[in-house]
Amino acid sequence: MTPGRLRSLCLSFNATVEDFPFNPETSVFKVLGKMFALTNLDARPLTVNLKCDPEDAIRLRAEHPDLIVPGYHMNKRHWNTVTVDGGLPDRLVRELVEDSYDLVVAGLPRADRLRLDRP
Repeated sequence: MTPGRLRSLCLSFNATVEDFPFNPETSVFKVLGKMFALTNLDARPLTVNLKCDPEDAIRLRAEHPDLIVPGYHMNKRHWNTVTVDGGLPDRLVRELVEDSYDLVVAGLPRADRLRLDRP
């Protein structure tokens, strides 16, 4: 997955914005103010921090030990750092980004979740 495709994927979700709260190099993708992806799109290898169900996080790390690791500078129980520049199928990367978005949305207040469902 290229940096441009990763950025487009993250921005394709409803009510998502790209923010730079840490520095100009680090893209933080948020839904209604809550982060679901964090990446430096210029870094090589290209990695992205994604929220993950704790049980799935452990399984994914075991299945892809060099490509999915505990989240760098994040809560390692709930976040993975995923190397996305070729070692993993794009389909899996898309699923992991979508799962991260969905987990964050699920934690939003009900009124916000309902607002996201409206066209």
